[in-house]
Amino acid sequence: MKNKVIVAISLCLCVGLVFAGMKIFDKGTSGEVDPMEVYGCDTLNVYNWGEYVGENTIEDFEKEYNVKVNYTLFGSNEEMYTKLLGGDKYDILIPSDYMIERLMNEDMLAPLDLSLIPNIDGLHPSVVGLDYDPENTYSVPYFWGSVGIVYDTTVVSQEDVESQGFNVFKNPKYAGEVYLYDSERDSFMMALKALGYSMNTSDLDEINEAYEWLLEVKEATDPVFAQDEIIDGMSTGAKALGIIYSGDAAYIQSVNENIAYFEPKEGTNIWSDGMVIPKNSTCGLLAHEFINYNLEYDVAYNNSDMVGYTASLEEAKTALENGTYDGISAYQPRENYEDDEVFRDNPDMKTVFSELWIKVKAAS
Repeated sequence: MKNKVIVAISLCLCVGLVFAGMKIFDKGTSGEVDPMEVYGCDTLNVYNWGEYVGENTIEDFEKEYNVKVNYTLFGSNEEMYTKLLGGDKYDILIPSDYMIERLMNEDMLAPLDLSLIPNIDGLHPSVVGLDYDPENTYSVPYFWGSVGIVYDTTVVSQEDVESQGFNVFKNPKYAGEVYLYDSERDSFMMALKALGYSMNTSDLDEINEAYEWLLEVKEATDPVFAQDEIIDGMSTGAKALGIIYSGDAAYIQSVNENIAYFEPKEGTNIWSDGMVIPKNSTCGLLAHEFINYNLEYDVAYNNSDMVGYTASLEEAKTALENGTYDGISAYQPRENYEDDEVFRDNPDMKTVFSELWIKVKAAS
């Protein structure tokens, strides 16, 4: 019986895709149309990061399409990946660039029918044609941003930050004032970029040099390794210098006028998170509607306005730059800078970085 249901839903999806270019759902009849007849399902399972959506986005989607959304949260790409490997089923995931690449390589994603996502035409140029999915065959950008240095201008010298870049974290002048992410990926990124190497390197000599660089940081400034605590700590002035994602920096800047954000000249990580449909989804047509819905101007604007990360929809990004985030430098990620990079998936190196990061944190 279970197999028959799956076959029936799959047939519904195939029939729906035959009518590519047609509007699946007439919003004028919202709440009146039976979603089972239109989509073959009436419940969408969405798996997303915590605090990563507008206040009414999910509720409004449910009302507009007369469906139920099961909305659950993950704390890391690896947590999400483990759930998938364990057999959990979702209709929409919103992982980061390198994880999207891994899911593509492992044949875990369904190809998108872009004719069912017409709002994709409004994407900002900086998130169009990304290396890991240049034709948006499997993913549509949701948010994007950078990783940079956040600092309190009343404590930390602007000249030090701009001249030293990531090496400012080795400046003993700021001992006891430093936050670093408890993340081997982000920490080795800044070490490798500070040394002039690619953050996607597989060269063990370069990686060991980055390990030594991180040990020097540990000795020079005694950083606190944290996650979301960085946001509160920098907002309240508990510490004065940190590594941070641009969206979190935008929030901090909005509540503390003494905070500045800087992307080092050595280059940094420009990242994007995208909406994808897992291959085992049984609600593909409704999943396409959800992706397209999040690229509507009002929805993209409200998501970004609430969260602080940069909207992938160009019109919404421009409006927020001139509105809520006017004067907030972190909201505008650096574009077309040759030394900036996007993370690529390299599972063979993950163990190397993880083992070295444990040693960094354990060093006295």
